[in-house]
Amino acid sequence: KTGEGKTLVAIFPAYLNALAERGVHVITVNNYLAKRDAEWNEPIFNFHGLEVACVDNYEPNSEGRRKAYRKDITYGTNNEFGFDYLRDNMVIEKEQLVQREHHYTIIDEVDSILIDEARTPLIISGPVPNDNKSDKYEEMKPRMASLVDA
Repeated sequence: KTGEGKTLVAIFPAYLNALAERGVHVITVNNYLAKRDAEWNEPIFNFHGLEVACVDNYEPNSEGRRKAYRKDITYGTNNEFGFDYLRDNMVIEKEQLVQREHHYTIIDEVDSILIDEARTPLIISGPVPNDNKSDKYEEMKPRMASLVDA
């Protein structure tokens, strides 16, 4: 049911898991709630020496978003976390990663996110850069074939 204080109760496990210094992701159903919950709960966490950020406040692949993920507790929506995960799996250099490792996640309105939103795929598409990487593939293909035949 709504309005029973589940969002407030999430403060306690977020705090306890953040003490491990591995980061906690708090996932909400929309941008408004992510920003609101981060703003409302930040004074409580700050009082206890923890830093809070909301990834929805920053552009994808930005330094601001990268810093938000380095905070003790990071708020955001399932879509923002999901697309950041997909983008991170497309990078070549480790320095380009936005998210930190995944250790703890608290999902507010879990039924909405895991059941209702499960039907909505997260898809990233765009033009493929023409940087002659296919030339490297063609160069290496005969060498690999000789290794397989050996």
